[in-house]
Amino acid sequence: MSLYAPGDTWVHRLDPITKLLMAGVGIVLTFLLPSLQGGAALLAVLLLVLGTAGVLHRAVPVYVGVAVIGVTFVVVQGLVNPANVHPLARLGPVVLYREGLLVGLRLALRLYDILSATLILVLVTNPSDLVESLVRRGASPRFGYVMMAVLQIIPTMVASTATITDAQRSRGMETEGRLWVRLRAFVPLMGPLVTGSLIATEERALALEVRGFAGNRRPTFLKEERMPGYAAAVRLLSLAVLLLGVAGRWLLGW
Repeated sequence: MSLYAPGDTWVHRLDPITKLLMAGVGIVLTFLLPSLQGGAALLAVLLLVLGTAGVLHRAVPVYVGVAVIGVTFVVVQGLVNPANVHPLARLGPVVLYREGLLVGLRLALRLYDILSATLILVLVTNPSDLVESLVRRGASPRFGYVMMAVLQIIPTMVASTATITDAQRSRGMETEGRLWVRLRAFVPLMGPLVTGSLIATEERALALEVRGFAGNRRPTFLKEERMPGYAAAVRLLSLAVLLLGVAGRWLLGW
């Protein structure tokens, strides 16, 4: 169970290591390009990749959910940034300053750039393929297991919460409505969720031990790794973009 959206686009056909490189370059460039123009250009490229992969519609709910954090950056920096000098808007005693607003916009752009780069990996890469590629290149199986667990924890928790909520509703418990009703339903929902997560963790650990997970021998792989012919070009292009960003940052002051 994961957020992976299967497909047959050029991004889906790339091997996991190339997509990992693309996501890493996107995150590094987020911090190399501090200007609004650089952040906006990087976001446009990342959105283009997600769009051509056919997963942009699945990324929209994530963007909407994170918008609260982005708006908070803009408002807080616009109000209390120490560099605030020039008022931009006034609402009674509350003044929004231009300097803080720009700082908030840069922070919000960084947030969306990092999120978009991560979504390239999360939405378009099968977690099991990613872990297998890393282990095939020498990574510890334990590291692979931890990465797999991290990638699966959110969808697993969401599915478990939905199952428990439906079960409690069938028993007559109210889970929707006023705030007090939702708060009262919180404990009956969280108790089975936490207990079930602990039991599932123990069962998974036992299952892994039975299958020799703690063994010292290198694992063998059932599937052959496939890499499309254009993957090398994508890797070179990603590295070239990274070098261009480094050169632009240090030589041209982007």
